[in-house]
Amino acid sequence: MRVAVVGATGMVGSVMLKVLAERNFPITELIPVASERSVGKLMTYKGNEYAVVNLATAVEMKPDIALFSAGGSTSLEWAPKFAEVGTTVIDNSSAWRMDSSKKLVVPEINGDVLTTDDKIIANPNCSTIQMVMALAPLHAKYTMKRVVVSTYQSVSGTGVKAVQQLDNEEAGIDGEMAYPHKIGRNALPHCDVFLENGYTKEEMKLVKEPKKILRDESFSVTATAVRIPTAGGHSEAVNVQFENDFDLQEVRQLLNDTDGVIVQDDVANNIYPMPINAHDKDEVFVGRIRRDESQENTLNLWIVSDNLRKGAATNTVQIAEYLIAHHLIKASVSA
Repeated sequence: MRVAVVGATGMVGSVMLKVLAERNFPITELIPVASERSVGKLMTYKGNEYAVVNLATAVEMKPDIALFSAGGSTSLEWAPKFAEVGTTVIDNSSAWRMDSSKKLVVPEINGDVLTTDDKIIANPNCSTIQMVMALAPLHAKYTMKRVVVSTYQSVSGTGVKAVQQLDNEEAGIDGEMAYPHKIGRNALPHCDVFLENGYTKEEMKLVKEPKKILRDESFSVTATAVRIPTAGGHSEAVNVQFENDFDLQEVRQLLNDTDGVIVQDDVANNIYPMPINAHDKDEVFVGRIRRDESQENTLNLWIVSDNLRKGAATNTVQIAEYLIAHHLIKASVSA
């Protein structure tokens, strides 16, 4: 399997390489791809060195799979060029997510939508992935009516520049600003750009993407996304109203039985999900499971996950694994 990682030198790209190695993904040739300033740089993967190439060269090499994490504009321009030469693209940007002709996939939930004809596949937003991982089994059992989500998102979700801003602030260094305000000892209700409706793009991703993934337009979602000064891991307070009533013990069991979800819900012993404990893990952690006593059939959850792993790199690799396991892609495209 010839695999290109587009954006290999970036924050998510480097985690993709780590996840590929950890999961022993069947790579016969790695093609690290980055911007012109990184071309020729050597990258080590499983003890072998590979030279970084540019996008045009990577297309000419006709990889079987291209894992993209290089921004929306790059994906819009280059994903179709890879697809034209037979490469299956799995894109981590927002470029294709709401395109009706493209699949938006969390393998544990809707991998069954994929076919051999899907040459550009969208990876959902990091905050969306962890939320739907917890909500999908509950929706199947109790039928969601309305979801209210407030997120507490790591600076790593913005990228290297934001992590550097936080590091600089903690060290007392004046440096380049990723945000319009300080992030240290602060909380910014400002994830991505503001839209005409007063919501940010990040908030609208949380509104729209779950419906596409769950293949259901019958429930509503409203969101507030907040950036906080944590180095990694996103947290979400989720309030969900169902059509049908539920039993809390059954809710815990449904979540426990869901592949990729771990329940941490023992408040008597101060056990609940925290980003510091989710770091470098692939699972979605759920706790503070309790009934909303202000209205019927409503549940409160606290959901935490590593946004660079399950929220980005791991889910991307899992889509590729699903394609191989279900014989939806075959190696190798002829060079």
